[in-house]
Amino acid sequence: MHFDAPPTSLQTSSPAQRWWRELTRYHWFVLIVAALAWMADCMDQQLFNIARQSAMQELLRPEPGVAADDGLVKERGGFATSIFLIGWGTGGLIFGFVGDMIGRARTMLITILLYSLFTGLSALSQSFWQFGLFRFLTGLGVGGEFAVGVSLVAEVMPDRARPFALGLLQALSALGNIAAALIAMAMGQLAKQEWIDSPWRAMFVVGAVPALLIVFVMRRLKEPEKWTKAASEASLRDRFTAYYAELFSNPRWTRNAVIGLLLASSGIIGLWAIGFFSFDLQQSVFDEQHVIARGLDPREEVAQKWFWAGMTSITFNIGAACGIYAFSYVTHYLGRRPTFAISFVLAMLSTAFVFWQFDGVGDIFWMIPMMGFCLLGLFGGYAIYFPELFPTRLRSSGTSVCYNGARFVAAFGTSALGLLTNRVYDGYPGTLPFRYAGITMCAVFIVGLLVLPFAPETKGKPLPE
Repeated sequence: MHFDAPPTSLQTSSPAQRWWRELTRYHWFVLIVAALAWMADCMDQQLFNIARQSAMQELLRPEPGVAADDGLVKERGGFATSIFLIGWGTGGLIFGFVGDMIGRARTMLITILLYSLFTGLSALSQSFWQFGLFRFLTGLGVGGEFAVGVSLVAEVMPDRARPFALGLLQALSALGNIAAALIAMAMGQLAKQEWIDSPWRAMFVVGAVPALLIVFVMRRLKEPEKWTKAASEASLRDRFTAYYAELFSNPRWTRNAVIGLLLASSGIIGLWAIGFFSFDLQQSVFDEQHVIARGLDPREEVAQKWFWAGMTSITFNIGAACGIYAFSYVTHYLGRRPTFAISFVLAMLSTAFVFWQFDGVGDIFWMIPMMGFCLLGLFGGYAIYFPELFPTRLRSSGTSVCYNGARFVAAFGTSALGLLTNRVYDGYPGTLPFRYAGITMCAVFIVGLLVLPFAPETKGKPLPE
């Protein structure tokens, strides 16, 4: 198959022209490859979120046939998520740097292989700490893939098309999340038919499949012209030195990195320490209300449990896809900072509302997608904004500091949710401890609002060089 070579200069167009008309066949190829890699990455993340509670219930049982303590399950679920996010942050910082040193395409190969391999190995876990180790190692690849992927797309796309292409890239991540939900529902049915014993383990085995993407990336993907030019102008040693000398000592890039990190921390804590725990909230509410009827055959109970967990994930991610892509259009007209401000307010209000009011099956189909729309809109902004803060020689590294450095901060947030539930609000009945913990955590969105006045506005400006 032949692809047009990457253009040697940026294309221009009239404002009325649709952005996708500026793309060559090679532009589309790069966007598709990056989207597939990110979709597979997000599928892995969502498999973990859906399977987390079942995995903790099995791994924390004091002995076979004896149920694990629910408070301990919530607490260790938060810890497992923290471990995963620490791995994500570590991998993002390492491979963001590697992406600037050896190239975007080569680094993407390594990260896809990492997260695919250790996702599959997670299925073999026999204890909480084994599970945590595999999730940490999976996180190394997951974190690295995003930074090099968005840098690759940002550097290949024409200027006017760049924010829309990056918004589409982030929006398509919802398809990976929905695929994870469908896998969960399928595993529930297989358990019902007694073909498998442990749906969450089978889910992680399926999650290893994205390694097949490596074949396509290796054969056809080229390094961006911007990176190749920057690499040819400096030796590997000089680029290694520049990474530390510029990113952490040049006031402009350091300031942008800190601003980006704080903006990302607000949204990532909001998503990973609150929003993604709506799946656990749904399961707890259903258990409390006996939505899944007692006295059913145990296999039927398992099938229903996984069906509703998957349905919650699907509706969440349908809303998320719409929110992410909506950000790319709103920011085109209003600018980056005003759109972020609107998104932080909507994310705070919608998430607190869901944790306070979610009460049954019907709420899955309007509350959950509403929250997904508001929460994930921020991530459309991150994909567009962070590559615009740094020059080519530092773009992958700088994006990683913003997006993945925030994972370390978010790791404390996920543990805080579990501790608030199990320690601070433990005296309240039913699901109230979990609800109060989630609402308390929503204060994190205020951090993003406080940072915005210091953030540079990049609307309509070319990438810095």
